[in-house]
Amino acid sequence: MPYFILRALSCFPWRRGRRTNSKTAVSSKWIKTKVLAASPMLSAHIPMTLRLSNDSLERMLSGFGMVYVKPESGSCGVGVMKVERAGGKWVVQSGRQRKTFGRYAELIRWLRWRMKGKPYLVQRGIRMIRRNSRPIDFRVMIQKGRKVGWKVTGTAARVAFPGKAVTNGSQGGSIHGTEAILRETFGPQRSIRILNKFDALAHATALRFSRVYPKMRELGLDIAVDRRGRCWILEVNTRPDPCPFTKLSDPSMLRTIVKFAREYGRTYNLTCRKARRGGG
Repeated sequence: MPYFILRALSCFPWRRGRRTNSKTAVSSKWIKTKVLAASPMLSAHIPMTLRLSNDSLERMLSGFGMVYVKPESGSCGVGVMKVERAGGKWVVQSGRQRKTFGRYAELIRWLRWRMKGKPYLVQRGIRMIRRNSRPIDFRVMIQKGRKVGWKVTGTAARVAFPGKAVTNGSQGGSIHGTEAILRETFGPQRSIRILNKFDALAHATALRFSRVYPKMRELGLDIAVDRRGRCWILEVNTRPDPCPFTKLSDPSMLRTIVKFAREYGRTYNLTCRKARRGGG
């Protein structure tokens, strides 16, 4: 079992006999990673994730060549930076800005300045599928209904704004139909298998979270698909924003999401100005 999973399990609340938590939302990405890591099935789909330190960043860059550095708490892709090791130098991308450093110590100083004392994580970078050189990931919404239990109520593809490394609609990303995007890369048969994998990962994630946080009723998974068709859970949102689904040409998913949310008393602000409408 990978080292970061063993570390996660050693810190987990139920191992010390504590009661399960009654929270309906969790902001810490580190805690959410630990929840996922407790499942052998899900742990195989988590990119290696560590708390950021000089040592962990250096080890991850040496091992993978590219990583994402992200705030431990936060949303909308704010503060997320891509870091790559290339040709004996280090390249950081933040928004559309790229900076190159000739020495590792210079990179660390700049990152510390950007982090402003806040805790960050470092996550293995996944070389995800692209469209016109722009990274793509997928938002998978799963909600718990009174009668049907957990159900996947929507999926949407998010294509990064040109020149950016994050796909969030709030960062200018465009929203597309999932099946159309997958078909472009993998064809119809493999696309169906990947969609089925999305469904399986979402249900397994909901099972893990509901065992620890039994009052949770909705989750939004951000899933990347690499060039070989393997699925990776980049993040789990416990207060997912349905904004991407307002940009799809077919409104049926949005209607289903809103209907489920009403059952557990949540309403959404469906005014989404920054995300762009794609196709599908």
